[in-house]
Amino acid sequence: MLRASVTRTTPLHARHVALGARLIDFGGWDMPVSYAGIAVEHAAVRERAGIFDVSHMGQVEIDGPGAHAYLQSVLSNDLDRLAAGEAQYTLLTTAGGGIVDDLIAYRRGDDAYLLVVNAANRETDVAHLKARRPAAGVRVTDVSDAHGMIAVQGQNADDLLTGVAADIAPFAFAERAVAGVRCLVARTGYTGERGVEIICPAGATGTVWDALLVAGAEPCGLGARDTLRLEVCYPLHGNDISTETDAVAAGLGWVCALGKEFTGVEALRRIKEQGPTERLVAFRMTERAIPRGGMAIEDAAGAVIGRVTSGTLSPTLDEGIGLGYVAAAHAAPGTGIVIDIRGRRRGAAIDRKPLYKKEQ
Repeated sequence: MLRASVTRTTPLHARHVALGARLIDFGGWDMPVSYAGIAVEHAAVRERAGIFDVSHMGQVEIDGPGAHAYLQSVLSNDLDRLAAGEAQYTLLTTAGGGIVDDLIAYRRGDDAYLLVVNAANRETDVAHLKARRPAAGVRVTDVSDAHGMIAVQGQNADDLLTGVAADIAPFAFAERAVAGVRCLVARTGYTGERGVEIICPAGATGTVWDALLVAGAEPCGLGARDTLRLEVCYPLHGNDISTETDAVAAGLGWVCALGKEFTGVEALRRIKEQGPTERLVAFRMTERAIPRGGMAIEDAAGAVIGRVTSGTLSPTLDEGIGLGYVAAAHAAPGTGIVIDIRGRRRGAAIDRKPLYKKEQ
């Protein structure tokens, strides 16, 4: 039974229930956190192929004769680098350089784009985009409810999609038939593994999901999605990045084309020139402990120098790992730190990103 606070379900909800998934309220969506267990599902993606329901993600179409110029003025990355059929990781930013959302922009044509945005930010993003569009020449259309979205991730992902995705380059996409359903298949993902994300008509999402399960994909929930992304240090909006954090401090300056004009660029140029006061770092526990978001980060003398934004026990590395902001003077890889874990001080060390590399 749905909890009273949950108002939304994806087109695959009944299938999650039938598979015995453990469901949680995730930002108002009833979503599977796990099926067989987080560690099992995590290993499925790292070693074989896992499948995720990500239909809660938002899809926003931007089109019209002024669409390209408009998006260049509100998104941080440089869309001039994209040809039709290519995609780009980018940010929607505030005037002060804060991160409204991190998203992927798919260029369909000269003035036709699809933006895939974070589920919790869907309404905020649409309002932000509409408030800044020109009086004419640009349409902003939320098409989220018309679509389902499935992520297939892992080294065997292409084997399950015979003839569908092998020729699609990283951050490229194409219209392809999957299980007889016309879909947008993109070489993108949130796990650090090879795979694709498939956007399909809402009513046909179950057909695609069922076919991929039959082909051998293993169902995975939000729990494994979180441990997988943390191992490769992908930030999560609302935890590691927000309107209160800027792209430079978050290590996302590489997706900000500071040579063009866009919302917040002046603030970001200033932060880059002066240097941020804090930086988002990755760390590994050197003592056996599991860090969690909100815990204090201290130096060896016990002075608080930052905070953990995300933390977990890494199933692949079998150690506590996390992301957190620390004062810039303490951000160098190799720096020893201490995490205050419910009143117990446990040693850790800042490390280079990503913490998990495929060759391991």
